[in-house]
Amino acid sequence: MESVIDRAFAAALYGGDARAGRPGRGDDGLDTGASLLAADPTADAELTARGEELIRRAWERGWQPADVLRLVRRDLDEPHIRLAAALIRAETRRYAPDRLPARWPAQLAALDEHAPWRAPDRFAHATAVLALYRLLLRLPPIEPVGPAPGTPLHVPPPHPGDEPRALTRIRALLAKAEATGYPQEAEALTAKAQELMARHSVDEALLAARTHAKDAPGACRIGVDAPYETAKAILLDAVAGANRCRAVWNEAYSFSTVVGFEPDLEVVELLHTSLLVQGTAAMTKAEAGQRAGGRKRTKAFRQAFLMAYAQRIGARLEAAAAPVTHADGDGGALLPVLAARDVAVTDRAERMFPETTTTRVRGVRDGEGWAQGAAAADRARMGSAAPLER
Repeated sequence: MESVIDRAFAAALYGGDARAGRPGRGDDGLDTGASLLAADPTADAELTARGEELIRRAWERGWQPADVLRLVRRDLDEPHIRLAAALIRAETRRYAPDRLPARWPAQLAALDEHAPWRAPDRFAHATAVLALYRLLLRLPPIEPVGPAPGTPLHVPPPHPGDEPRALTRIRALLAKAEATGYPQEAEALTAKAQELMARHSVDEALLAARTHAKDAPGACRIGVDAPYETAKAILLDAVAGANRCRAVWNEAYSFSTVVGFEPDLEVVELLHTSLLVQGTAAMTKAEAGQRAGGRKRTKAFRQAFLMAYAQRIGARLEAAAAPVTHADGDGGALLPVLAARDVAVTDRAERMFPETTTTRVRGVRDGEGWAQGAAAADRARMGSAAPLER
């Protein structure tokens, strides 16, 4: 005989209503499945085990904890986020610390901000669980950016306390630059951070070359969330390109995959986050100024602002990086190293994404938003000369 779980899943996950996606009114299959589960408390343990199995299947298909949570946040509601966090925590307890990929400990630690959800009744709990399982069941295979948990690792994953001192200093400098209300102080802090970024990346590249280390490009995923995700993806692409990485945007699942060597990936994550914070703050300030002048600004203004900001930042980053390719003196020893890394990154990206396509960007319809976004990019603190220093 079919178990209660099997009958509930048949109604809620595999029936006609399941193809509708997000649950809503008239979702008879979800209601039927939730009613069956609510009436049988003995099925609770098996229900949780089935959820952990779905999470495990997501890892096998290339997903990581942050990816799953990002999609749940986008498509469902707060109770589902908390349920997903609890499932992920429970499933990953199966693995020894040395069997977790390098970026996983930080992603798992971030789950702690989501407290367990206390449903008002059993039916509400079962409804939320089935809606979450419906989403997990539909997750397709995606390009893996690292091994699945449980895979033996050749190198033990780094612990938070083992982060290079340069990165710790960079994080602190950028945090101060974003928090200060004094432009000159922010300028100095961010310029110093840029200098440390460049030195860290170049030093790692030269060290690998001198020691003949078998270093290879890796990859990471960075969330590109709505609204204005096109502009955010363009900004990330510009930051990645300037730091000898490649970014591929997956619009359907709200992330970009960045391919590059580990020191450069770390720089991309830090710089992209900082520039996005600066751009959003500048946009908010520009909108306030427009409203004070009696001019109402709309979504078109914000879209144009961020598009111009992303494009102009890209131009500034390219201009800052261009002199590196013409370095002489001591810089001459660096050029073959970077050229070899560029080839390796391109090869890895093309193997991961053999069928990338371009996408058309919507036209910008607000000239004032474009002008202010470009001006904000010119004011963004990047320390353009810093990447050339060693």
